[in-house]
Amino acid sequence: MTDTPKTIAIIGAGINGVATAIWAQREGHKVILIEREEQAGEGASFGNGGVLAACSVVPVTVPGLLRKAPKMLFSPRQPLFLKWSYLPRLAPWLMKYLSHANAGEVRRIAQALHGIIGDSLQDHLALARGTGAEEFIRPADYLFLYRDRAHYEGDAFGWGIRRDMGVTWDEMERPALTEYDPTLSDAVGFAARVGDHGRISDPGRYVKALAAHAVANGAEMIRATATDFARENGRITGVRVATRSGEDTIACDAAVLATGAWSKALGEKLGLRIPLETERGYHLELWEPSVMPRSPGMVASGKFVMTPMEGRLRLAGIVEFGGLDTPASAAPIALLKRQLAEILPGLTWAHEQEWMGHRPAPADSIPAIGEVPGIKGAFLGFGHHHVGLTGGPKTGQILARLISGGKPNIDLEPYSPARFVY
Repeated sequence: MTDTPKTIAIIGAGINGVATAIWAQREGHKVILIEREEQAGEGASFGNGGVLAACSVVPVTVPGLLRKAPKMLFSPRQPLFLKWSYLPRLAPWLMKYLSHANAGEVRRIAQALHGIIGDSLQDHLALARGTGAEEFIRPADYLFLYRDRAHYEGDAFGWGIRRDMGVTWDEMERPALTEYDPTLSDAVGFAARVGDHGRISDPGRYVKALAAHAVANGAEMIRATATDFARENGRITGVRVATRSGEDTIACDAAVLATGAWSKALGEKLGLRIPLETERGYHLELWEPSVMPRSPGMVASGKFVMTPMEGRLRLAGIVEFGGLDTPASAAPIALLKRQLAEILPGLTWAHEQEWMGHRPAPADSIPAIGEVPGIKGAFLGFGHHHVGLTGGPKTGQILARLISGGKPNIDLEPYSPARFVY
């Protein structure tokens, strides 16, 4: 616990912001959560796949992506979509993004991600302990589902990266897979089963429960849109916000920017040029399904996750580039349904719900975590791409420790906001 309690304004009440709030309170600080939505956990923290995917260290930008991407965009069976009118705005970011699609960069990115998500289940248990949110955390295997062994071996590069990070797994041919989970069709002829993972049975309620605990312990929750920062002598003194009643400045000793895909504009107020895009993700929830898979599974051919949740099966994934403002597309959900029919034929359900949200995608696939150079008390905690839920607790713990003047037991150089200074 710190000897000098501070008032911390945390912009964004998703998993990163709420985790920072709880760990900051445990350090003895006063917390103010600033959230533009009606409630905490309404963005990507609500709509994610729900898997505590500690092994998901391999970024999208693997070698060969540049060659494959055009074919994927024009195939109705591939999980990559683009709103073509957005391409001119996307192009500068996309060029930076694709520049990392080589073996050396993948290894560097994987090492950085592993530092944040490698102990995800234990990190979540530590965060949730005593909050009432523990009930949503379920230990689980994580399956990667393939057509056959040859399909699996086509991912040898990624599995080699995971092995280098200390990940272990079991290889399951069709007979063993049938014994493990008979709900899966013959379209799945091979699986890699990774143990010691977890799932969140209701991500939205989980984050809300964590936020409610923070509020019960003295955190102030303010519904407002942050617009700028107040500074004096190179130090943060407040966060400027717009509310229903007008503009205001919320006084604080430090501010944490944790607004996910919306962080770019506020980052510019801190003198940062952040190559950040929204990677739009979709989910489809099937309520009261006639069968439920035993464990969360990544369907390799469709790059989507099937996760058992309370009362429903969630299918989450797909990549679409189209910005923050354009409406959802119909094609991604249609693709999820077609691919599901191959994996779980005959599945029926009572009703369904569709959702589209925004993953924060930095061009280098590494989250921004740490203090902004030259501005005392300005901290970043966003950019986790596909592993925001997985890495939220560790991110919050690191930020709380930095705010207290401590030194986390992890090399923070890969996540440094200094890479965005211009």
